[in-house]
Amino acid sequence: MANKRNLKKAIRYACGDMAGQCIIAESVLQGADIEKWDNVILNIAMLQEEAINRVTVSYDRTRKDFANGREYKKARRNYFKQVEKAINDYMKTEAGKVAAEMNALTPKK
Repeated sequence: MANKRNLKKAIRYACGDMAGQCIIAESVLQGADIEKWDNVILNIAMLQEEAINRVTVSYDRTRKDFANGREYKKARRNYFKQVEKAINDYMKTEAGKVAAEMNALTPKK
């Protein structure tokens, strides 16, 4: 898994960018429903909180559970790769839902 600190920063930046786009759209669009845009921003904040909580995990096994250090490191690395993939999948699906909400609120030409 990537460095947890960098992964959390990336999540914060992505969610901040999405929220910033909502704020810009809310102020620029004529006749925008501010309450709906605020709801989208709230959903983004909840997405950020949940994603960061998913990053904060620890490996539940110890070195003594394995025959040698190599097996432990391999199992630990595979565990964190699975966690990272799950977080990536979660962010993609939830960001897609937020983008769909944002697109629904923008007026069609």
